Amino acid sequence: MSRLSKNVYIVAAKRTPWGAFSGKLANFTATELGGLASVAAIKQLPEGTKVDSTIYGNVVGTSADAPYLARHIGLRAGLAIETPGLTINRLCGSGFQSVINAAQEILLDEAKIVLAGGTESMSQAPHVLRGARTGARFGIDMKLEDSLASALTDSYPTKTPMGITAENLGKMYGITRQEVDEYALMSQQRWAKAHKEGIFKSEIAPVELKSRKGVEQFDYDEHARPETTIASLQKLKPVFIKDIGLVTAGNASGISDGACSLVVAGEEAVKENGIKPLARIVDWYYTGCEPTIMGIGPVPAIQNLLKRTGISLADVDLVEINEAFAAQVLACVKELGLDVNKVNQNGGSIAMGHPLGASGARILTHLTYELHRTQGKYAIGSACIGGGQGIAVLLERV
Repeated sequence: MSRLSKNVYIVAAKRTPWGAFSGKLANFTATELGGLASVAAIKQLPEGTKVDSTIYGNVVGTSADAPYLARHIGLRAGLAIETPGLTINRLCGSGFQSVINAAQEILLDEAKIVLAGGTESMSQAPHVLRGARTGARFGIDMKLEDSLASALTDSYPTKTPMGITAENLGKMYGITRQEVDEYALMSQQRWAKAHKEGIFKSEIAPVELKSRKGVEQFDYDEHARPETTIASLQKLKPVFIKDIGLVTAGNASGISDGACSLVVAGEEAVKENGIKPLARIVDWYYTGCEPTIMGIGPVPAIQNLLKRTGISLADVDLVEINEAFAAQVLACVKELGLDVNKVNQNGGSIAMGHPLGASGARILTHLTYELHRTQGKYAIGSACIGGGQGIAVLLERV
């Protein structure tokens, strides 16, 4: 069942590998990364296919050209000069939201084919000197502010670092340090297995890196640590609550860089251009929740999405909940009554990293290819969102 007035499909999808913080992709701006992913996605379309719009998500806006991001990505992808661009920001839900906005443009007959996606260069987040433009009084030492750290702290109505929201959920749901470390280990092991089996090859567009040593084809997620053990995880100290806290560097998502692009098309455009669709966008849902437990956001988003479509969770073959923190994922799993073995089967952001604006697009890309590989019917991708929101999208294999 669908409330959409016409069928809307994902018809192409590619991403860069995720680069570690200050790693292999650190010298690429978010716009450049988005351009690379978009060129790769556009190449999957029949030659000459006209794209009508670009909608791209980005959170921190770390590059000098951030105000022009979606427009520049469309131009880097070789789209016509008349093709408009829209940059959006629903924080960690931005990649999902770009695809939703693309579908909405198609449903409103404002576009037939849309380039969507998300990108982030967390490595390039600058330090800022607030007040410098108007000057400082004699004897006042101005303080540099880490814009990335600021972005990862919700300042209103209650100042709450994102890690504390996970600690709050851990307390609410009786989650232990042992449980979060075991989940983090599972994410690393799942990624390692999927990587070894080549499961990510269909979604990753290698990035060419030039250096004095020659040219490297960078084609894997750099942040992942497949050698991780439970012992190494348990040695890490809690970051937000001394001694007794749950959240460590090992069971939280990795700070990273990357971009992911999808092409969304309506049924009419698919037929006109001879495009083979990959997945149907069945429906979506986004909602607000209490900011201090923002990590629970996927629960009401998924529940309302299922209610709206008349599909039960038992009917869904693949479920992805973005791994902002292990404690947050486990809280969602408990509240939804999910089998943890059904969630994030090839690892998630704890292993591969979480470039904020790109992760939702990566999840939808991964689910699109996984539905075909596993021959499943339905998949749900979801994420919690800083500030207290949740988002979910339901896909059907075509």
